[in-house]
Amino acid sequence: MNPGFYIILLAQFLSALADNALLFTAIALLRDMEAPSWHDPLLQWFFVISYIILAPFVGSFADAFPKGRVMFVSNAIKFIGSTSMIFGMPPLFAYGIVGIGAAAYSPAKYGILTEYLPPEMLVKANGWMEGSTVMAIVLGTVIGAILPGKDIQLAMIVITVLYLSAAIFNIYIPKVPIDHKLSKKNPIFLIKDFWLATKALWKDTQGQVSLAVTTLFWGVAATLRFVVLAWAAFALNFTPEQSTYMMVVVAIGIAIGSIVAAKMIKLENSVKVLPVGIVVGILVISMIFITNWIVACILLLFIGALSGYLVVPLNALLQHRGHHLIGAGHSIAVQNFNENLGIAALISLYTLMLKAEIHIDLIIIAFGLFVSLSMAGIYKLYQAQIKA
Repeated sequence: MNPGFYIILLAQFLSALADNALLFTAIALLRDMEAPSWHDPLLQWFFVISYIILAPFVGSFADAFPKGRVMFVSNAIKFIGSTSMIFGMPPLFAYGIVGIGAAAYSPAKYGILTEYLPPEMLVKANGWMEGSTVMAIVLGTVIGAILPGKDIQLAMIVITVLYLSAAIFNIYIPKVPIDHKLSKKNPIFLIKDFWLATKALWKDTQGQVSLAVTTLFWGVAATLRFVVLAWAAFALNFTPEQSTYMMVVVAIGIAIGSIVAAKMIKLENSVKVLPVGIVVGILVISMIFITNWIVACILLLFIGALSGYLVVPLNALLQHRGHHLIGAGHSIAVQNFNENLGIAALISLYTLMLKAEIHIDLIIIAFGLFVSLSMAGIYKLYQAQIKA
């Protein structure tokens, strides 16, 4: 890996660190305001709605300009959202502004890898990227667990400085040739272009399976973040701060799985990891039998590791296929649109379950079954396609 890649990696790490610290700080702020418990998952909903609405435009935006510049502008928007929360904007709306920046940031963040690196380096680069993101989740979760308990205002200032630092590093990201630049920029054309890009990726055999799995994975992962927090409080009698640390365990597991996948799985063998998703669903269901925190940590570590092992190769495959079919930025925008539709749908379902006061064990069983059955269906469909 050359020095330019590590600049990209560092900028991504700082931005992701701030994103994750901000989520848990916003949750702490909601609790300080005595907001209903179902407002917690709504934070994620406000964050991802920008990905869905802006999807037809952010991919073209990322492909039309140097991606380092796009990442700089995106972090500036995140900075505005974080600053707004400091000055009293309600957490849901301020986190929504950060979501706008994140939606614009993602196609550039991943798209630059396919333009800057050769295909044979993509799985390794994705492993580094996912590994750094997971480390950011770990440290961001720790910051979000410790600082708000001492001083929420201080936590917000630290997070805002992190966004500013990420933006500064974005300036030094190497420029790459502009890829798949559009000839027209009017909104109607962009929406039609995005729809064609979506159809192209879903019709491609490898693109279809990788897009289906990553959509499922991130939808479930985002929802399980809140499920684990609630489960730890119920099954382990943890405080909110202690429950937050359980997410650190999952994140460490994802980092381990990401590193193993980066070393062991080649791009052409990415789809062979699909059966791992079935096991993840079964492990999720087994959470309902756990009452010991040590056993819980071991289980969550395995869930995280298998999840990282599953998603890294399929992310790389999706980016590789998308780069050749529709352009790097378009590909990530399509991926974000589908993944965040999944997140919005499952977060909405979980929020309704909370409002209906459904027992946490039943929620866990439902999500675990959903993961295992969905992954089994995707695997069976892929096997049928390659035999046809």
